[in-house]
Amino acid sequence: MLGGEIMFTSDTTMDIRTEWVWLSAMKIPDYVPPTWPAAVVPKQIHLDLAVTDLEATTAEAVRLGARLASFQPAPNRWRVLFDPAGHPFCLTTQIPPEAQ
Repeated sequence: MLGGEIMFTSDTTMDIRTEWVWLSAMKIPDYVPPTWPAAVVPKQIHLDLAVTDLEATTAEAVRLGARLASFQPAPNRWRVLFDPAGHPFCLTTQIPPEAQ
């Protein structure tokens, strides 16, 4: 979804390099996904991704395996989704002016 190149994979780890960041994802034994928005099981990480077209990017994220959260606190400004493992992340058009 972010583009980039898979640099390393193993049974427990994947590293991805994009033009602006490296991301590492690690498998956690006995992982239990968070129960957002309830905090019964808290979030382990929350990633916000700035986008210019919220509708198109949301559709692409869903096509790639994300699912839209049933609760959307501000659907015109950001969308809450879950990755296939259940981690929440947001797509947002709220890009700070200094980042443009």
